[in-house]
Amino acid sequence: MPRQNVPLSFLGKHPLTVTNENKIMNTSRIAISSSSASSSAFVVKVSLVAALGGLLFGYDTAVIAGVIGYLQKRFELSPIMTGWAASSAIWGCAFGAMMAGYLSDRFGRKKVLILTAVLFIISSLGAMIPTNLTQFLIARFIGGLGIGAASMLSPLYISEIAPSRSRGRLVSLYQLAIVIGINLIYFVNLLIASYGDEAWNVETGWRYMLGSGTIPAVLFLLLLFIVPESPRWLVKKGKDDEAFDTLEKVNGTAEGENVLNEIKETLGQEVGTLSDLFSRRLRPALVIGIVLALFSQITGINAIIYYAPEIFKSVGFASDSALLQTVLIGAINTLFTFVALWLIDRAGRKTLLQWGVAGMVVCLFAVGVCFHYNLTSGPWLILFILAYIAFFASSLGPIPWVLISEIFPTRTRGIAMSFCTVILWVGVLAITQFTPWLLENAGGASTFWIFMLNAIVLLWFVWKRAPETKQRTLEEIEQSWKR
Repeated sequence: MPRQNVPLSFLGKHPLTVTNENKIMNTSRIAISSSSASSSAFVVKVSLVAALGGLLFGYDTAVIAGVIGYLQKRFELSPIMTGWAASSAIWGCAFGAMMAGYLSDRFGRKKVLILTAVLFIISSLGAMIPTNLTQFLIARFIGGLGIGAASMLSPLYISEIAPSRSRGRLVSLYQLAIVIGINLIYFVNLLIASYGDEAWNVETGWRYMLGSGTIPAVLFLLLLFIVPESPRWLVKKGKDDEAFDTLEKVNGTAEGENVLNEIKETLGQEVGTLSDLFSRRLRPALVIGIVLALFSQITGINAIIYYAPEIFKSVGFASDSALLQTVLIGAINTLFTFVALWLIDRAGRKTLLQWGVAGMVVCLFAVGVCFHYNLTSGPWLILFILAYIAFFASSLGPIPWVLISEIFPTRTRGIAMSFCTVILWVGVLAITQFTPWLLENAGGASTFWIFMLNAIVLLWFVWKRAPETKQRTLEEIEQSWKR
């Protein structure tokens, strides 16, 4: 039987009506697509501005790698005093992170980020003009206050504004900014050092290295005035309309309303006190946050980031060659942070962390072998250090910032992240203070094998205790602790 054409009117719709409905549907799709693109652009813009706090973190802490050798000669420092000069900013970081949680919960994430930018500027200018070590230490401590506060607030702010589908990548922008800041200052240090000889750098060059941090700090300060306050903090303060304006830009109208309702519901169930942070319900999250924060540092990353030039000089590299090696380290660090951005919302936080830390264990063992058997003059030492950097940058670099910013309730997130970030800076402080002493008294092999043992402990902990949080809203993660 031949196929017959059935008029559309038989189906209850006039052909013109169907045509018009198709046009309406197509128009709706275009509008939704346009709205989605606009939301994505808004989120990326805001996240990039907040992530500049990470760029200043990397820039201001890693500048010491180029400065410390000249500073040691300028002020005739012993190994312990060299560690003290390098760690002076880190002491400020610990205090800055300690205060940032309370201040941001009371005055808002954005206002305190603005304060951190001001502290960066004061420190950069102050650190380039000291006439004695005490003045230098005070200026660096002030900068540390800003670094510590930003290290907690930038990822927290991004996590509170980002949609769940892309939160991992967006919070990881903070770590990417850190490594870009490290890479940038390595180039700046190398460029400044090339303008004069050793005597000029000992007297003057290091001052320009430190003062150059003023430029990114001013940029960060200006850009902060164009981003909104955290919507979750606004809801906490009863400013629902302002919060919805931002949530709508991020998620669209319908989803924005859902997220707003979720935030209000979970805030209503929270106590939000320091004792609540140590309660039985949140204790697993707190333990995870503390361990990830501490072990992300005591597995040795900052021994390389801060002291790489001195390590390379100790095994026979010339000063200019040692600085050039740090540029290579910074490039690998940056490249593999992009790998983390690509994988973190695909492979997941836990899987990526396990593979990365396992690779770090192997590389740290190999670096120790190079020192033990005096294989430092060939390519093997630098190759294993670069491989270690690659594994760290693609896993343990960004993931602790992401997880710590995700696993705590909104009402206690500020103080919880502040607490964990203080622990992180304690780890940085220990590595920065004692690495020169360890290298001189224990030797390179024992130093890196200590870092390896710490990485093994972390690998076991991640396997047993770390949660997977990809594709889950902050409110869903919070409810999982209650269950």
